[in-house]
Amino acid sequence: MRRLIATALPGFPAIQPGHDLIALTLAGLEAAHIKPTHDDVLVFASKIISKAEGRFRDLRRVRVSPAAREIANACAKDPRLVELILAESRRVLRVRPGLIVVEHRLGFVCANAGVDHSNVGPDHEQVLLLPEDPDASAQRLREGLCKATGAKMAVIINDSHGRAWRLGTVGAAIGLAGMHPLIDRRGQTDLFGRKLQVTVLAAADEIAAAASLLQGGAAESSPVVHIRGAEFTPGRGRLKDLLRPQEQDLFR
Repeated sequence: MRRLIATALPGFPAIQPGHDLIALTLAGLEAAHIKPTHDDVLVFASKIISKAEGRFRDLRRVRVSPAAREIANACAKDPRLVELILAESRRVLRVRPGLIVVEHRLGFVCANAGVDHSNVGPDHEQVLLLPEDPDASAQRLREGLCKATGAKMAVIINDSHGRAWRLGTVGAAIGLAGMHPLIDRRGQTDLFGRKLQVTVLAAADEIAAAASLLQGGAAESSPVVHIRGAEFTPGRGRLKDLLRPQEQDLFR
């Protein structure tokens, strides 16, 4: 019988710069009565990574460029916020009132470069950027957790992403360690013996989305989810492996 078990780890405080996420995760695993095993996955919400790494920005200290002011007029956003979005982006793809779609400096397409006000803190002039290097953050977490537990787990850092053709957001992997993010089924056969030609599963994104159901997006305070039973291939992987090459992008 195939089974997927997802558990939101309890006991996480409001994360601040310098908090030890490894120690907090180990305490959460103990409180949830989970003994880690090989091939488990721990999914971390990007927001707590950013907070622990001090990725806060104070809008009062942002100097606004002419380019940011022009885009701000077009999308009716705070020009200081737009300046931070531009700094986190390779290029702007679309602008409409309330929204800027960009190619993030990490390579994926997202809204507002992931610059976020929600669940940042009581000061409304503070915003939070995505982690500087999510793959490196995932690797540091994995090394510490594997050393402490003896279990060869994988780590995913996820974030909420919108989709071009559907409403609502879903969890997506923006950093990973200890796993290949894709499962290539090409060459295998279906129930009727037909050989699969194009089936490649985004395992890291599917696990990230499963975890986001428990993490929530409001006041749940469940930023770390333990996953057991997910199918993936252990090994070295990175965010870049998930990104469609631009020459294959029919819509950008």
